[in-house]
Amino acid sequence: MSDSPASETTPRPETPQALVERRSGPGIMVFSTTFQLLHTDPRAQELCRRMTQTQHGTPARGVVPPVVMEFCLEIRKTIQARTAADDWQQFQLRKLSGTAQRPILLRGYGLPDSSGIDMSRILIMMEEVGRGEVVASSHIKARFHLTDREQGVIQHLAKGWTNKEIAAALNITEQTVKEHIKNIMAKTKANTRTGVLAQVLCA
Repeated sequence: MSDSPASETTPRPETPQALVERRSGPGIMVFSTTFQLLHTDPRAQELCRRMTQTQHGTPARGVVPPVVMEFCLEIRKTIQARTAADDWQQFQLRKLSGTAQRPILLRGYGLPDSSGIDMSRILIMMEEVGRGEVVASSHIKARFHLTDREQGVIQHLAKGWTNKEIAAALNITEQTVKEHIKNIMAKTKANTRTGVLAQVLCA
């Protein structure tokens, strides 16, 4: 009788790179309206390196690609004209970057602050087109006590869909979608649709 080698019985821990590659959800970046990077996650860092390599030929660590900074500028210009919170709720900009073989979709949102635009934030989500988003995972569902239908609504919100599009996909009325979003906002303590995304994606 002989013991099996530890390498055969104990799985090796995954490297950070392997975990990044397995993640199917979007990368998250949060900027101030003066374009200071406040938050980024490993998936966003990986996609930024890929975009930098596409533009310049060699990847650079810790560098925000020019295309992302230009996108931030576009978002700031747009949200400066949106003074009321209601104007921000359906606000979203989109931009495609990367390569034709591996395109990367950037989606930009404004996160308003009652103190004014200087204290507001810019949320950018980035993902490879065609890769599914696991936005409303079981972890998110349990944390915010979401129902199955609320979970489905959040998944469609993350795609940038309107209430009408969500209603059609779920075979419910737009008013029912609005009620679900109202309940989701209460559970996530968010005041806007983009605030909901910021809560669940950064949870």
